[in-house]
Amino acid sequence: MARRHEFLENSVIIGAHADDELLWFNSILKDVDEVIIVYRDFWAQPELGRARSAAIAEYPRGNVTCLGVPESGAIGCADWSDPQLTEFGVELTLEANRREVTRLARKSLSAIRAFDAERVAAASVRRAYEENYRAIHAALEARLQPGMNVFTHNPWGEYGHEEHLQVFRALEQLRDRIGFKLWMSNYCTERALPLAMRYFSVTPGGYICLPTDKAFADQVTEVYRKHGCWTWSDDWAWFDEECFMEAPRRHAPAAPHRHLFPLNLFTIDAAPPRKWLPIALTMSAASAAIAATID
Repeated sequence: MARRHEFLENSVIIGAHADDELLWFNSILKDVDEVIIVYRDFWAQPELGRARSAAIAEYPRGNVTCLGVPESGAIGCADWSDPQLTEFGVELTLEANRREVTRLARKSLSAIRAFDAERVAAASVRRAYEENYRAIHAALEARLQPGMNVFTHNPWGEYGHEEHLQVFRALEQLRDRIGFKLWMSNYCTERALPLAMRYFSVTPGGYICLPTDKAFADQVTEVYRKHGCWTWSDDWAWFDEECFMEAPRRHAPAAPHRHLFPLNLFTIDAAPPRKWLPIALTMSAASAAIAATID
């Protein structure tokens, strides 16, 4: 029997959403000591949290848990052409403001039973995003210890996902406080490259390359599909290898040549831009409904 690699001793994968632990870490998914999933419920999909819990309960390995943090809905709110990092993750743009207008319109409609109250976010994207950072930080601080090997999202959020990046930022801060080793994955898309480039280093860092476990990955995928919470493309093809390295600090000194590590580059379809007209119509509908109620 092959000896387990030493970087998997006292190890944990911390993934943002259920199936992230599979998509970005399947080469080590069977072998780590623990898997922690951060987010569970999402107001826009009321059944999603229950489906994720059912899938975790049927997971084909032990010691998989979820922190139960609700999703903020921040995906698509950052400017990935020039992302600005903040204490809570990444700066959210005017898209977050636009979504707040929509939320308030829906809240008005739900007050007169013209819209399902369960489909309305309890707080703005910005507020939820900031509150989630604090919740993640507190929950993980209580569970992580010095000397652990912690595997999580890379600092550009694989394909540029605001909540993936938030998990990394929380763990980056906890690494300095607690003293565990923080390992990152090597997946990336063209949208996330502007931020990934900030982590290129003058001196090549050491990294570990492992073959993916496609058979186990397919097994876990079927569990998620069974419970209706598989979030990824059905035609996704697993890479042959994954690389891991200790997460570097950003802002390497300028130099003619800088390095990172081999990237598993892929593309995803960009979400179609959301128009202002439907929001304006929603606001008009809300105003008209409220006015009618008052009359």
